[in-house]
Amino acid sequence: KYGRNGQQLSVLHSLINSYHKYSTRSTLKMQCHAQTSKAVLDRYMSLPQGTRVQATYIWIDGTGEGLRSKTKTLESKPGKMESLPIWNYDGSSCHQAEGSNSDTYLHPVKMYPCPFRKGDNVLVLCEAYKYNKEPTKTNKRKDCLAVMEKAKEHKPWFGIEQEYTFLDQDGHPFGWPKNGFPGPQGPYYCAVGASRVYGRDIVEAHYRCCLYAGIKISGTNAEVMPAQWEFQVGPTEGIDMGDDLWVARYIMERVAEDFGVVVSLDPKPMVGDWNGAGAHCNFSTKAMREVGGMKHIEAAIEKLSKNHDSHIKAYDPNEGKDNERRLTGAHETSSILDFSSGVANRGASIRIPREVSAQGYGYLEDRRPSSNCDPYSVTMVIVKTTCLGD
Repeated sequence: KYGRNGQQLSVLHSLINSYHKYSTRSTLKMQCHAQTSKAVLDRYMSLPQGTRVQATYIWIDGTGEGLRSKTKTLESKPGKMESLPIWNYDGSSCHQAEGSNSDTYLHPVKMYPCPFRKGDNVLVLCEAYKYNKEPTKTNKRKDCLAVMEKAKEHKPWFGIEQEYTFLDQDGHPFGWPKNGFPGPQGPYYCAVGASRVYGRDIVEAHYRCCLYAGIKISGTNAEVMPAQWEFQVGPTEGIDMGDDLWVARYIMERVAEDFGVVVSLDPKPMVGDWNGAGAHCNFSTKAMREVGGMKHIEAAIEKLSKNHDSHIKAYDPNEGKDNERRLTGAHETSSILDFSSGVANRGASIRIPREVSAQGYGYLEDRRPSSNCDPYSVTMVIVKTTCLGD
């Protein structure tokens, strides 16, 4: 068509090269438009806002693990929870309502200083309610609060170890070679050094934000799989465990967003010889924490052993399906099929710390909850089983 002596091939190459140049420019242009400058943003965030306040309303969506938020202007700094108005949102866009009847309502339940906007601005944790004033399916807080009120004489304390994994925006673990894998597990846990630790800046920023917000964060560390980390919240009593952990998760997502990194709570983000991610729940009652408390710890473990299946269903948002990939009996986990307990045994369902065994009182660690668990569901079922006999 284009003549002899390779003219056809030459024209084809020319067309291909032109396409690639256009495609590359378009891709770079899109990437450029997707990025923003925090230095430029700071010019505007330093502007005075007068007496009006920005309140970020936060809620759990219909997946039972995703978080959503939007911001409302208040005329003045809220003095107490009762002064915060009920708000609404489109539940059909959050897997919580039909489009024909989509108004879903946010009831404020806990307020925290905002580490992003600072000043008098606040984060507002909310419960979600349907049009008929019933809680949405994934609003586990309402029932959890009722259980904690029934069991308040036991003074239940919790501490949850939230594990998570950093990913690039392409879904590949952050810092991992794009065409291969890092070295085997071993040198990454609690490590230091650029060849072993990925994402520490995000971890440090999150830690400081939680302290600013008044969340009872108690520590953090790099985990066994590279790009995997953990932060601990607690000890807290009753409903505060769920509240603080959900807001700490929100803060983590917001901080990582600023760094352009994805946070995964998948309990087994990488198949193969890599550790999964959990949310080990440390639990005690007043009786367990007092001298002679070991008998109460052992009694609680006995009750837990008789309710293994119901707990597994409560320990991830898909009633155990997510945890099946993690609780295999390998990589410091117990089998999802069996209940076990032991002193200092990280391969058991329930671990009794060695110092607790030695002193005869303290707490137990339930190692079964998955990293994407709902802490309201986890703490609620533990209290129902061990304190209320349900």
